[in-house]
Amino acid sequence: MEEPPKFDKLSDEERDNIIIRDFVPFSDALLNFAFRLTYDEAKAEDLVQDTFEKACKAISTFQVGTNAKAWLFTILRNIFINDYRKSKKKQITGTFEDVEKQHHHVDGKSANTIDFGDETFKEMLGDEVLEAVESLQDDFRTIIFLDLEDFKYAEMAKILQIPQGTVRSRLHRARNALKEKLLEYSLKMGYNTKEKKKNKKK
Repeated sequence: MEEPPKFDKLSDEERDNIIIRDFVPFSDALLNFAFRLTYDEAKAEDLVQDTFEKACKAISTFQVGTNAKAWLFTILRNIFINDYRKSKKKQITGTFEDVEKQHHHVDGKSANTIDFGDETFKEMLGDEVLEAVESLQDDFRTIIFLDLEDFKYAEMAKILQIPQGTVRSRLHRARNALKEKLLEYSLKMGYNTKEKKKNKKK
């Protein structure tokens, strides 16, 4: 099997073309994730810009044909952690999620301020579903967000720095929590959950 070409073996023109084709389309998704972490539009934009700069510098480590989106999300996560630790002017230990929770709760960030950025999520989910997602606890909200971005378990595990088994169980619990919150909305929209269960048994 032929090995995918690496960026360091490509011409400048080919690199530019691949950046435009494989990286730029994920700008909105990166901005959504950055805002999900910072709850600050200006900081989110800076975080995305830093991510692209870092990606360009490390471009020789990326293989064409692999998941560029997961690679960029991982870079963004690392920059978020490093920037937060630098801003506190002290060594903060723990996982990505530890830093995220400290940033949100200790620093007074509120989940109620979350906005998924563009209209993509609103068209996909609707306001009621977005409100339900926003009301979830931090780790559930993040895993649901990554699930909506169509990441595989292994990719989510790498981005969140947790085992795949934890991703599976947490996503299962997050979906159940979301389902509970949406039950009232489903009934209001005329979705008969009891009838559906009855039909399943037949």
